[in-house]
Amino acid sequence: MGVVALVMAGGKAVRMGNVGEKPLLRVCGKTMVERVIETLRGAKNINEIIVATSKATPRTAELMRNLSIKVVETPGKGYCSDMRHTIKKCVLFSPVLTISADLPLTTKELIDEIIAHYKHCGKPALAVAVPVEAYERLGLKSEHSFEAGGKRLAPVGINIVDGRHIDESRIAEEVLVLKKAEPVMNVNTLSDLKIAEKLLAQETNR
Repeated sequence: MGVVALVMAGGKAVRMGNVGEKPLLRVCGKTMVERVIETLRGAKNINEIIVATSKATPRTAELMRNLSIKVVETPGKGYCSDMRHTIKKCVLFSPVLTISADLPLTTKELIDEIIAHYKHCGKPALAVAVPVEAYERLGLKSEHSFEAGGKRLAPVGINIVDGRHIDESRIAEEVLVLKKAEPVMNVNTLSDLKIAEKLLAQETNR
């Protein structure tokens, strides 16, 4: 199954103070967005990568173009709105994997696992989540959560949707619950950044 990867890289780092563009924050010497791009390039079933930026992330857009990545500037009206805008503008009538640019620990193996699960779920959309407790064990806080199967779950910023359904008000959705939060931790604060660097260093030294 060929999938288009859409990297959402237009958000402002409002909770990090004056640190510049969030996707360009470095984790162990490399920008978060570059780590995400490398992961997607290593995945088996990604056949195109698009990065969605906004007026808040012009340097991110420039970096992506220098890496020969297609860039689409969005209105910057929010994650879901900008995601729909990009899918419709690029006429992506195929499965689209959306991933936040602030997921520097995500692996190509996890991306392959998510796509494989989507392929067999039989629904037009897939949301990826982890139990809230898994985040808390890492010292992280989830701003958003929902209940499914009797558990409180936190969305991780990775989803797949069939672009043909993008204008539907309600899309049938499968939820994939991961056991570990480490590969899908979002970097939203400077404290999160320190945790991500610690985890990545531990993984590198294994």
